[in-house]
Amino acid sequence: MTLTTVAEGLEFPEGPIALDDGSVLLVEIKRGTLTRVAPDGKTSVVAETGGGPNGAAIGPDGAVYVANNGGFSWTTRRGLTAPGPQPAEYIGGRIQRVTLDGEVSDLYTHVDGHGLRGPNDLVFDAHGGFWFTDMGKTRTRETDLGGLYYATADGSRIVEVVHPLNAPNGVGLSPDGSRVYVAETITGRLWWWDIAAPGQVRPNPDSWAPHGGTLLHGFPGLQWLDSLAVDAEGNVCVATLYSGRVSVVSPEGDLLETVPVPDDDIFVTNVCFGGPDLRTAYITSSGHGILYSTPWPRPGLRLNHTA
Repeated sequence: MTLTTVAEGLEFPEGPIALDDGSVLLVEIKRGTLTRVAPDGKTSVVAETGGGPNGAAIGPDGAVYVANNGGFSWTTRRGLTAPGPQPAEYIGGRIQRVTLDGEVSDLYTHVDGHGLRGPNDLVFDAHGGFWFTDMGKTRTRETDLGGLYYATADGSRIVEVVHPLNAPNGVGLSPDGSRVYVAETITGRLWWWDIAAPGQVRPNPDSWAPHGGTLLHGFPGLQWLDSLAVDAEGNVCVATLYSGRVSVVSPEGDLLETVPVPDDDIFVTNVCFGGPDLRTAYITSSGHGILYSTPWPRPGLRLNHTA
């Protein structure tokens, strides 16, 4: 596949959302902003979120909901921008609601009396609620356990659904809404659970995993996983760190194909689908600060809410 540079000079872009007008919303984690990329590549700041805006999705009210990890420390490795451990200026994890005219409010900062540590990615279901991952934070000598959560857009309900998980990152839903997928970063594993109800999963009774999930696919070698999107055929398209590509895994767990990005960026972090037929993929190459587009062989899954 041929990748076209849409925008460059971004400060660790993530969380792309393809809008109906042809522009793309994304977060710049290092910059602490929600940013709009116009079709001609020009960028404009929609809002300053502070901390570390990570994942983003349009909610039922047309606002943008942001999983904010609270901030990273930053380094440069072999010419690539790289996130590091929890910084001194860490603001705590939070789910934020951001309007397209730039108003930012904190919707959730705690669950069951525990502070959110590093919310990472989120996806809305057909009921108007959203599933999200909290990856936790890493410090000099310790790392938080992460989990999968569910919350409503009106701020009235947040529940812990699966805990613990090992650095959970990308989250997505099957086309019929019956499965929730989670990518664990460091283990390189894709998991899924049957959804029993909004905010409830049905653990697999035959699973040996403590969290009751079913393993969809495990990646060999040094391949960590980041955020993901699901296509209309139910394939999970997951950004694959260190190998620098998007990996496409079928609902049965088969690796169908991989799409590498140019210039050996090991920090390929996310993919979303846009265009009139949802056959354009937008890929964030975060280490180099680039947003790419490419034709995709299958249409993406139409999300429950768009703008």
